[in-house]
Parts: sequence; C-alpha cells; structure tokens
Amino acid sequence: MQAVSTDLPGVMILEPKVFDDPRGFFFESFNARRFAETTGLQCVFVQDNHSRSQRGVLRGLHYQVQQTQGKLMRVITGQVYDVAVDLRRSSPTFGRWVGVHLSAENNRQLWVPEGFAHGFVVLSEFAEVLYKTTDYYTPEHERCIRWDDPTLAIDWPLDGAPQLSAKDQAGLSFADAPVFP
Repeated sequence: MQAVSTDLPGVMILEPKVFDDPRGFFFESFNARRFAETTGLQCVFVQDNHSRSQRGVLRGLHYQVQQTQGKLMRVITGQVYDVAVDLRRSSPTFGRWVGVHLSAENNRQLWVPEGFAHGFVVLSEFAEVLYKTTDYYTPEHERCIRWDDPTLAIDWPLDGAPQLSAKDQAGLSFADAPVFP
C-alpha cells in the first residue's frame, strides 16, 4: 500500500498493491498493520457502511459534531468524485476542500480524518461505496453543509442538478455550520 498526500494535510489517497493475472485480480483492501505503517495512524474502525447510488446522486457534505468519525472510503462498482472539507478552525487549511476520483478500476481509497466534512457524487451509471468509520453513526450529532455553498465553491463534476436527499437539501451554509476548534 502506498499513501499519496493531498493538498489537505491528513487527507490521504491510499493505493493498494494489486496482483493481476489472467484469472482476475487480488488486493488487500484493508490490513491494520499496513494501514498504520503507511499512514502513521493507529485507527480502530468500528463500523462498515455500504451505499449504492445512481448517476448524479450527491451525498453530503456530512460530519458529526460529537463522536466524530474518520472515514476510509473506497468504491467497488462504478466511479465517484469524493470530497473532504477541512472544518478545523485552528487549521491553516480551514474551509479548503480536496476532491478525488475513486473507482472500481483505480482501487484507490480516501482517508478522511476526523474534523472534516465528507461527500461524494456518482459519475457512473451507478456506484457502490464501502467505507469504514472510527466511531458509530449518531444521527443526533450529524450535521450537513450545503453541497453548493458559495464560500466553499467546490468544483463538482456535474451535468445538471444533482439528486439530493431531503437532509442534504436542508444543509446549512458553511458560515452557519458548527465547526471544530
């Protein structure tokens, strides 16, 4: 596994070693020892999530204000554009975002640390996303920032308006959203 830095310190792209042959391929999607060696992080993942969405579905920008979650994202079918936004007021990159294409073909994973909002949009006919979290989902602590907030100015690769859940339609502006110290 190789870690590739992004423009946001702490947010990393992880590229596994893939073994291809005429029968198909094999790779370790997660190995705690290699994750720690590669990233320098000692994480305990407590929950695995699996979502399936069709083209144009945008999920996010989500985060929890308590029981914060680090997320290790990967795509097993299709392609998404995955975004992390720094919500740590004390960070020099506060309010900045990074976007990464994740797909079943490139096998990349995105590590989104605690203190970041997260979202993705589906670029293929449909996509299945698997992700690990470092804390449990708690709806009472979940918050959502608008995907199209003008302050963040995320350059989503969209053809037209995205499909949003009611929760995401009601997202707060970045200026009104609670952030971290």
